[in-house]
Amino acid sequence: MVEKRLNRRELEWVRKKVAREAARLLYEGVVDEYIDAKKLAARRLGVDILPSNREVAIELDRIGDELEGERKLERLKWLREEALKVMEALEDLDPRLIGSVWRGNIKRESDIDITVLGTTDPEEVIERLKEAGIEILDVDEVIITERGGKPLNIPEHYVNIKVRTPGGAKAEINVTVSSPELERKGRVTPGRCDFFGDRMKGLTVEELRRLLKEDPYRKFIPTE
Repeated sequence: MVEKRLNRRELEWVRKKVAREAARLLYEGVVDEYIDAKKLAARRLGVDILPSNREVAIELDRIGDELEGERKLERLKWLREEALKVMEALEDLDPRLIGSVWRGNIKRESDIDITVLGTTDPEEVIERLKEAGIEILDVDEVIITERGGKPLNIPEHYVNIKVRTPGGAKAEINVTVSSPELERKGRVTPGRCDFFGDRMKGLTVEELRRLLKEDPYRKFIPTE
């Protein structure tokens, strides 16, 4: 491991190197989780400096752009078109496109992520999807009882509905059954992004329709 004290310029250079290597490991599928990629990258480079998730995410997007070019853009457009087909089946339940297909920083194996804000009943969502002829692949329940090592006053209960879109893409639809936001406000709101730290605004059905007509390759990545 590097033992000498680094000045600010050297520290930034090392962080960028680790972020780039971590991004490469993620892109190539060597590891799946950001924390594992950062630790392995630092170990391979002989340093004990870990970049932020945001730094790795930006490098991951750059690698995809460099290696795939137009193919990545066309896949992004296709994934957004497929997301719209699923969201239209749930339009009055306020679905939002989130994740990498919203951001635009997709990887080769990226799935579509949709969160539903207008209902807390997963059965209602499943029924709408079936009526639209969308194939249900799996349904998982997730209960979170702590965050950051601290117990939550109200456990967060989610149901993830995995589907195959009409065009063959995989998508995961998240339904929040119970959360602190529901208890306080009476409706679900998107949380903060684990990678970029900002609020996950996402795209509504109408916003996604407009995006596909006007600027289907646009990215929603914060600059700071």
